[in-house]
Amino acid sequence: MAYRRVVIKLGTSVLTSGSKKLDKAHMVELARQMSVLMKAGVEVVLCTSGAIAAGREHLSYPILPDTMAHKQLLAAVGQSQLILAWSQLFSLYGIYVGQLLLTRADLEDRERYLNARDTINALISSNIVPIINENDAVATNEIKVGDNDNLSARAALLCDADLLILLTDQKGLFDSDPRKNPDAKLIAQVQNIDDSLRLLAGGSGTALGTGGMATKLEAADIARHAGIEVVIASGHHENVIIKVVNKEESVGTHFSAIDSPLESRKQWILAGPAAKGCLVIDDGAANAVINQGRSLLSKGIIRAEGEFARGVTLRIVDTQGRTLGRGISRYCAKDVSQICGKHSDEIETILGYDYGDAVVHRNDMVVLDC
Repeated sequence: MAYRRVVIKLGTSVLTSGSKKLDKAHMVELARQMSVLMKAGVEVVLCTSGAIAAGREHLSYPILPDTMAHKQLLAAVGQSQLILAWSQLFSLYGIYVGQLLLTRADLEDRERYLNARDTINALISSNIVPIINENDAVATNEIKVGDNDNLSARAALLCDADLLILLTDQKGLFDSDPRKNPDAKLIAQVQNIDDSLRLLAGGSGTALGTGGMATKLEAADIARHAGIEVVIASGHHENVIIKVVNKEESVGTHFSAIDSPLESRKQWILAGPAAKGCLVIDDGAANAVINQGRSLLSKGIIRAEGEFARGVTLRIVDTQGRTLGRGISRYCAKDVSQICGKHSDEIETILGYDYGDAVVHRNDMVVLDC
């Protein structure tokens, strides 16, 4: 096999085959493919959607108010049904499963992040398939990762995978919307994710799912920066998982990993904390950060946006609004507003104290593709 450890994300549209309920026949086929990988020595982590769909099915499709509490109700009921289904299906191949329900809070806190990583590794070392889903029954909008595409990318970082497979109801990324343009062509290989590529991605593809191609590009970008290859492919392509892992034929859209993957701490900065605000920087600072690997100094900051405390993760953007990277700020929003555009040696005079010359040190910064 071409890979050592693989994270496989299954969208709701794949698990339901476009219907209102879980397609158990297709799920067992996916479990079979994963069992083939495991018997060949490949370690498998499964990131599964489908809890709310499973909850609706189990409760015979009740008519409920469209509120967060009732969505959490469906998730609470459906999550047990979903893990039961996976447990039964994998047991046909003599494989045990273990469940991890995560929220963004588990990823933002460094200690909890490491604990989740240790649990995943312990399961894998015991030949148990970790099955990961967002803890929708308790998660609010403030602590949700938001979609299982991004959650699967973070899971891939957690367990140090070398391949992330995002299975969906589309064959991959096309040069135009295949649902509207019958002549749309599949993009087989992607080396860089830029603004032109993001324009090709639309919203959520189905009423049952929360992630469209845009979230898959976000997930791919996160994983690539950690040195993880990514493939977006159809979950109903024959033997899709085995073919992707074996590189038997060109299936889906393949995203190359970045040659110099991020160290562990920078992976956490990229994958864990949600950005609490942003720093808008001038062209000189952008050049220093992107091309010279320099820290972000107060002189190059035009303004701070949002209310944020010292020590939180921020987006770093240029004057056109493009996200250049993410980093941990050494100063709060109020402080940055006072020192932006000023030389570093003026910080203590202006504030009465300083936390160093850099607002975001290069060791606390992740620069993205631009």
